[in-house]
Amino acid sequence: MPDHPPKLSVSELQFEAGGNLLLDIKELSIASAGPTMILGPNGAGKSLFLRLLHGLIDPLSGTILFNGHGNDPALRKRQAMVFQTPVLLRRSVAANLAYALKVHGIAKSERGDRVASLLVKANLTARARQPARTLSGGEQQRLALVRALCHHPDTLFLDEPTSSLDPRSCRDIEALIAQASQSGTKVIMVTHDLGSARRMADDIVFMRRGKVLELTPAQEFFAGPQSEKAQAFLARKRAL
Repeated sequence: MPDHPPKLSVSELQFEAGGNLLLDIKELSIASAGPTMILGPNGAGKSLFLRLLHGLIDPLSGTILFNGHGNDPALRKRQAMVFQTPVLLRRSVAANLAYALKVHGIAKSERGDRVASLLVKANLTARARQPARTLSGGEQQRLALVRALCHHPDTLFLDEPTSSLDPRSCRDIEALIAQASQSGTKVIMVTHDLGSARRMADDIVFMRRGKVLELTPAQEFFAGPQSEKAQAFLARKRAL
C-alpha cells in the first residue's frame, strides 16, 4: 500500500446536462507529483472535467478526493484555476496581483513586496501600472498564472493556457508552470499541444466522449498508447 493517498481520486463520476450524459468516469487515481496532462479530441469532456474537479459545477453523482479529502470549500481555497482566455480585473497589472493577495488573506504590510516579487516572476515589472486588459495575450496569461500562484496552491488547474500563443510566450508559460510544479503544486492541465505535453507531463490522461480511456506515464504514452483510440488520436495529430 502507498504511504500517502493519491493526489487525485475519482470514482463513479457523472455529469449530465439537457438529459445527456456528458461525463462518465468510473475510476481514476493520479498519484504522480509532477504535471498531469489531459489529452483528447474536441468534445471529449476535458474542460468539463476540470471544472468538476475544481468545484465550479456539481456532478450528477460520484466522488472526487484530493489527498484523501473531499473537495469542500476549504480545500478549494487551496486550489487555483487559469482559463484559456484570462479573466482579469479592470485594474492595473499590480492591482490585479494586490487584490488576489488580499483575497487570500495576505496582510497589507506584506502585499507590496509580494506584488513586486510576482511582477519579477512574470517579467511584468515594466507593466505594473498598465491596465491589465491592454497587455498582449502572452502577458495577460503570465499575469493570470502568477496571480493564481500567489498563495502557493496545492493544486493548479490549467485549461489550454498556451492556446493561440506564439512559441516564445508558450515557453514563458511552460517555465512558470514548471516552477510551480517544482515548488510542490500539483498541476492538472488540459492541452491540445502535444509539444507542451511531451516537455512537461509526468503522466497523461486520455479522454474521449466523456470517458477516461487511459492513464499512462507520459514517456510510455508517446511511445505507444494503450488504447486504440489514443493511438489513432496521436496518429492524426502527427499527420497535421
